[in-house]
Amino acid sequence: MAFIEYHLPCEECGSSDAVSLNEDGSGYCFSCSGYFKNYKEEPTMKLVSHQSSNNLQSPNNEHGAVYGALTDRKISKDTAQKYGVKVVHDSAGNVIQHLYPLFNLNEQAALKIRYVKDKNFSFRGTPEGTGLFGEQLFKGGKYITITEGECDAMAGFELFGSKYDVVSIKRGCQGAVKDVKESLEFLEQYENIIICFDNDKAGKEASQKVAQLFSPSKSKIMTLPNGFKDANEMLKENKHAQFVKAFWDAKTYTPSGVINVSDKREEFHKREKKPSIPYPWEGLNDKLVGLRGGELVTLTGGTGLGKSSVTRELEHHLIKNTTDNIGVIALEEDWRRTIDGILSIEANNRLYIDHIREEYSPEQLDKFFDILYDGENKNRVWVHAHFGTNDIEEIFSKIRFMIIGCECKWVVLDHLHMLVSAVHDGDERRAIDSIMSRLRSIVEETGVGMILVSHLRRVEGNKGHENGVEVGLSHLRGSQSIAQLSDCVIALERNQQSDSASESNTTKIRVLKSRYTGEVGTATRLLYDRETGRLNEVIGEEDTETNDDF
Repeated sequence: MAFIEYHLPCEECGSSDAVSLNEDGSGYCFSCSGYFKNYKEEPTMKLVSHQSSNNLQSPNNEHGAVYGALTDRKISKDTAQKYGVKVVHDSAGNVIQHLYPLFNLNEQAALKIRYVKDKNFSFRGTPEGTGLFGEQLFKGGKYITITEGECDAMAGFELFGSKYDVVSIKRGCQGAVKDVKESLEFLEQYENIIICFDNDKAGKEASQKVAQLFSPSKSKIMTLPNGFKDANEMLKENKHAQFVKAFWDAKTYTPSGVINVSDKREEFHKREKKPSIPYPWEGLNDKLVGLRGGELVTLTGGTGLGKSSVTRELEHHLIKNTTDNIGVIALEEDWRRTIDGILSIEANNRLYIDHIREEYSPEQLDKFFDILYDGENKNRVWVHAHFGTNDIEEIFSKIRFMIIGCECKWVVLDHLHMLVSAVHDGDERRAIDSIMSRLRSIVEETGVGMILVSHLRRVEGNKGHENGVEVGLSHLRGSQSIAQLSDCVIALERNQQSDSASESNTTKIRVLKSRYTGEVGTATRLLYDRETGRLNEVIGEEDTETNDDF
């Protein structure tokens, strides 16, 4: 005979859900051990026999429970009896309940009851003040394993050949930290604490939280083989050897962000190789070995020293030498000026100047447009459509859209201090710190290669950056976070006030920081060609001192 209904109320002891109804109409209360011959037909006189009312809620009230194998879990009678676990059978001999004892020191203080059919639990007595399931059996030593459930503890004990101590938390993974804290003194008696929670998201998260409670290097987290959720599943499949191997392979817990290098050999050899895109100028490649995704490159220089000219050369170079999508956010210019600037590189002429652009027919301009923005390059170049800034969140939304929505692998942001102007708290340093942190996070999260233009502060003395003053990291305007959070900082230096035409039109490129190579110092010189608007690399210092009359 089997139960057909569960969790019915008991009028005798007041339980709201302890009665189960048999096929013949009789009922049994698992709270007060009352038996009701006709549970539904005689609502006021249903109780046939029960124990003393003083004993109804006693944790030792185990009427009808016996030591036996947990056949539904393939746990032997010997193991169940060691842990003090009893079972209740129905009239057909099927196991319908497990009774797990919980102890306060050596005295049983509560019973946790598992209803086999629906896997629900209830407590007789209170678990407060009790130890972990099985704790009363063990007294410290070299190894102890903590599981997520009572059956997993008994299964683990059997899988170990009954050689190693195994206990279980009593309130599931949500209460794991509380349960372990209450037994911390007991657990710290062991040299090694192995955590073997369920192989699911909740179990893994609980494992990390519990591991943090113990002395450094004492806790290890056990990872079960794929396809097995817990120790009991491995016992059912007789995977003794695999379980023991997982035990010995358990990794010592380390806080997030701290790794054991010994465990990283395979990842060391299988690392992702970041492709480098060469700069247009060999001197920079010698110092930096190209541009890479996932890096934040800051380009800086004094006012009017050609930062925008350099960024346009880089934008054109990326379009022509990669198949990646490119995003350009130039906050100081209209979108037409942005695309004119890149077209001018292709045309080798200053198309952004009206009278020069008018020298070309619409068909000639279309040809340049087709080369850069259509055909093979269709849908590859995305630009910011409005002059100036509106709102800092709106700008960051556009940056994210370019990277995620437009699949841009490279983003040029010109310039940082226009973003700062969109923050209205009046503290430039704090605003820069916040913006740089957000840009760094975006680069790390998405792997985008970002080129950021930044301004310099004014320097003391008679000569400023327009007179060719050598730039240092301390010259970056507003905050040290610009240098700290950038992978690379490139500075432009030029004496635009020189009487020498070649000197006033030659920009020295200085690397102030390179996290990738560590190479800093003068990289190259770029000579501005007034006829074409291009920046041509100068090979050899002596070349910059000639052609004063070009």
